[in-house]
Amino acid sequence: VRTELTSDRAAYLYIGAATAVIFAVFGYFLGRQADRLAQLSETDPLTDLLNARGFSARLHSEIRRARRYRQPLSLLFLDLDGLKTINDRYGHRAGSDAIKQVGTVIHAELRETDTGARWGGDEFTILAPNTRSGAALTFAERVRARIAELRVDWPLTVSIGVATLEPEGNGMTEDAPGLLRAADAAMYHAKRCGKNAVVAADMQDAEHFGLQARRLQPEA
Repeated sequence: VRTELTSDRAAYLYIGAATAVIFAVFGYFLGRQADRLAQLSETDPLTDLLNARGFSARLHSEIRRARRYRQPLSLLFLDLDGLKTINDRYGHRAGSDAIKQVGTVIHAELRETDTGARWGGDEFTILAPNTRSGAALTFAERVRARIAELRVDWPLTVSIGVATLEPEGNGMTEDAPGLLRAADAAMYHAKRCGKNAVVAADMQDAEHFGLQARRLQPEA
């Protein structure tokens, strides 16, 4: 009888151990699937950049970090020039290809600490930690030039607005919506400057975001 009890106990222990292993493996794969789904929910499928949701979370995090360590933080807001014309003349496939190519340039130009995103439609954002306004303008001009040099069957350019939180002055008091508004306003000013341009927002003018326009595209 004792032998039978010992055998039964061993069988129960074996079944219990096997069940634990199965649940552990199942939990592991569920966790990986959840991580994958979370990543997909924050990634733009066309460009493989972050989407607006993923970028917003990163922006809030980097602003907190910039304030804590008193470091500059720059935001680039990009908008394709004339995407509607490309769609109308060459079809929506050409428009999607234009968006993908801009995404490819952004991927190539990002530093390890930078974050790029497709904000939505034909708009993109780049977050550049520990980057002052001058360096951000140089970065934006490089991105603008790279996109203008793309070999495509239609004119492809971008207008870029740049906003920077500097450790000095009033800049560090801005929150994420304020930084986005400043970069967005600068981008629209670049459009009014003739497009294919880079414009910096003056963050010291916190109320009106005075703009310092720099027409960087070649003159006709």
